[in-house]
Amino acid sequence: MIKDRYEELKLAERGAVLSIVTYLFIAILKLIIAKYSGSSALRADGLNNTTDTIASIAVLIGLRLARRPPDDNHPYGHWKAETVASMVTSFIMLAVGLEVLISAVKHLFVPVRNSPDLIAGYAGLFSSVVLMAIYLYNNKLAKKQKSKSLQAASKDTFNDSLISLSTAIAIFASNFNMAWLDSVMAIIVSLIILKTAFEIFRESAFELSDGFNENDLKEFKQTILTLSEVLEVESIKGRTYGTIIHVDVIIKTNPEMTVKRSHELTEQVEQLLADEFGVFDTKVHVEPIE
Repeated sequence: MIKDRYEELKLAERGAVLSIVTYLFIAILKLIIAKYSGSSALRADGLNNTTDTIASIAVLIGLRLARRPPDDNHPYGHWKAETVASMVTSFIMLAVGLEVLISAVKHLFVPVRNSPDLIAGYAGLFSSVVLMAIYLYNNKLAKKQKSKSLQAASKDTFNDSLISLSTAIAIFASNFNMAWLDSVMAIIVSLIILKTAFEIFRESAFELSDGFNENDLKEFKQTILTLSEVLEVESIKGRTYGTIIHVDVIIKTNPEMTVKRSHELTEQVEQLLADEFGVFDTKVHVEPIE
């Protein structure tokens, strides 16, 4: 199972590399066109994609660190590096969302005097289509390879596609005396970015603080109790390292049970949780029931 997870993370790196190359290309393209077209909106969008390049690099580093085998200082491995990368991504998204929101609110009350060249609008539209394609690919890859950091990055790519689309619409609209639409759409998109950033941060913080879904623990408990020789589950705890699940459980059995049978029962519990829920490691402590 551990080798399979390493391979999953290795495949997930493809999405991170693809994001880095795409964002770098689009950022440079937008900044060059923005300079010659006079579009401040496209320039801001280009700077946003520059920060996305940095975020994608953070994801790639997180995935590669997570693949490191356990050592003396990290006996459980480096799986949480992937979660840290997700949190870094949320911070970058938060900073960009706040910047877009503040800038949009300011420009809402300042009329745009000069309409940018339409080539800036086409650049934004092209960027939106490319980023949406990258989002669909990375989102599918993240789900298949169970990569939370790549999933977080793909959400950011979806938001960037919306930003590019709104930028294109605003540039086209500015040529029909509807420049105010630029700020309105930017505000809406910034709120979407902030919402996504908060969701990614909340999930990452929950995992890094060893939080675990209570409903999953209840399912684990009920499944263990299907073994007739398990008379009671005194306690059960879970924690995650990336997508790797560790469970600690105390079960109570017949006090007359032999040590050999108790050991066999612990192996049954471990295998059961692995088969039913994909739990990577289960530590079972056996106690006699009173």
